[in-house]
Amino acid sequence: MNTSEDIPSAVVAAPSIGDILVSTGVLRPQNLEQILQLQQREKLPFGEAAIALKLLTREDIDFALSKQFDYSYLDAQDGSLSPQLVAAYKPFSRVGENLRAVRSQLMLNWFNGELSRKVLAVVSPGKGDGRSFVAANLAIVFTQQGQRTLLIDADLRAKPECSQQALFQLDRGPGLSSILAGRGGLDLVKLVPGLPGLCVLTVGAVPPNPQELLGRAVFGRMLMKASELFDVILIDTPSGNDYADAEIISARAGAAIMVARKNQSLVPQASVLSRRLQDSGVSMVGAVLNDA
Repeated sequence: MNTSEDIPSAVVAAPSIGDILVSTGVLRPQNLEQILQLQQREKLPFGEAAIALKLLTREDIDFALSKQFDYSYLDAQDGSLSPQLVAAYKPFSRVGENLRAVRSQLMLNWFNGELSRKVLAVVSPGKGDGRSFVAANLAIVFTQQGQRTLLIDADLRAKPECSQQALFQLDRGPGLSSILAGRGGLDLVKLVPGLPGLCVLTVGAVPPNPQELLGRAVFGRMLMKASELFDVILIDTPSGNDYADAEIISARAGAAIMVARKNQSLVPQASVLSRRLQDSGVSMVGAVLNDA
């Protein structure tokens, strides 16, 4: 017969929702006692009892559950990242659910743990389709699942305000362009505060020759090395209709996911880009309709 002595102490000592909320200052000890009394008397779940007494909100309960199950997301009052990172601030919203559905499909259709299937390019035919938004939020939901995730901003043509550096509010400094020019390595990736397991490699200095840099063998070697260190690698790309960069990046990755914006992206353009990528040997593993 098993006793508590046979169970790891970390499991025995796992904090309850109430303990978490008290320790973080969200709930007072005397209010915790009120909730526990109502919970026992009415046979209610802790969260329902707390909400019935108007001592906690649904957001408070979700926060405690995220801590209890090691599910990282940020408080709405935390301004450390862009509000566009919905998966970080509102993981239980409709958008968050949709992103997790996309994650599930990608896990089934591409990411299977093999070294050759850890990299995925995020592409779209035109500007303003939401590639950076989708890439960033997908990176977050993969991290929330416990995957060591690297997000690479390979859009060497984007304006600074439209970059992953801006979304994650990271310091400016050397990035991908420096690595491609032979002046750095994966030590240039940056950890994202508040989202353990997520790293971002920013563009760095915008070079005058993006296609030539992306076509260098060092890019492929960097992705191979990153595949040994991370479970999931997502690459943000420039507009596929305007530049050949997306094709070069996708060929290095081996696979791509197509992003299209509702009432904006043109189906013929997306079809042409998809066909070009497949002709280059790239696996098209899915599509995301942004603003659906």
